[in-house]
Amino acid sequence: MVPQQQVIRDFGRSRAKAHKDIKERLSMARRAGMPKWKTRREALPTLNYTKPGFRLKDGRLHLAGDIVVAVVWSRELPAGPSSVRLYQDSLGHWYCSFVVPAQVLPLPQTGRVLGVDWGVKETATTTSDAHDLPHAEQGRKAHRKLTRYDRMMTRRKPEKGRPGSKGYREAKKLRAKAYKKVARQREDTRRKWAKKVVRDHDAIAVEDFRPKFLARTTMARKAADAAIGATKAALTEMGRKHGRDIRLVHPAHTTMDCARCDARAKHALPLGERTYTCTACGNVSPRDKNSARVMLVRAGLNPAGADGGRPPGALLQEAA
Repeated sequence: MVPQQQVIRDFGRSRAKAHKDIKERLSMARRAGMPKWKTRREALPTLNYTKPGFRLKDGRLHLAGDIVVAVVWSRELPAGPSSVRLYQDSLGHWYCSFVVPAQVLPLPQTGRVLGVDWGVKETATTTSDAHDLPHAEQGRKAHRKLTRYDRMMTRRKPEKGRPGSKGYREAKKLRAKAYKKVARQREDTRRKWAKKVVRDHDAIAVEDFRPKFLARTTMARKAADAAIGATKAALTEMGRKHGRDIRLVHPAHTTMDCARCDARAKHALPLGERTYTCTACGNVSPRDKNSARVMLVRAGLNPAGADGGRPPGALLQEAA
């Protein structure tokens, strides 16, 4: 009964907001011609327990109703949890997600700063060549296997109202397993990169990029494979966890501005042009590298701390 009561309480708190959100989503879906999202009965099961409904004892999770769950812990909890969510993934595996107070784990100061520009050719281009994040293309590498499983499911798809065969269920499980592997590869890549960036820099200027518009372009598949939004979220979360200064920069005109003299080009650069040339000061640099340095300037950080050296014209600017 505890999960059902918690669902009712959550529903009551969110009913007013959900009604407004549903109206907005319906109007957006009609305009964009998008398919309907999954209903509650099609979603995977989820159980929420607040503090009175569970307890931890001897490494086991005791739930209301005399239910004892043996948990395989990925790491120790830093503090006592206030709630827990049990959910099932597409492979049928169950997971426990605990809510604990956030703790800041400060890292040693380095005296370095970094600018991050998001893209499709490279997921992240930074002011430091050693911290660039190339496009790993995990989805493209698994595309042939996923297409094979899709064909298997299509051939064995049951008629409407009839249960799927054993072969259909096996193909569905293989497909879900392949997608899960790609998702875990992306998560592992972005978390390792975010930890490296945060460990080596005190302040990070990050382009506040919203990749939604890429879904309507020919780069939609590659942009989705790059997972820019999830990578940005991982970097922000890792920076806050270790007490770093994360500054989000508005992305408008970042490809048109010069990082050296702050002059703005009269016309936007086409995607095929990968070199930025400033007509005011003559600065020539790779397009994405220039944008990454623009992030530092807009965030109010000193570009001299980006690579340990002084940028061209720094002495003249200080003298002025």
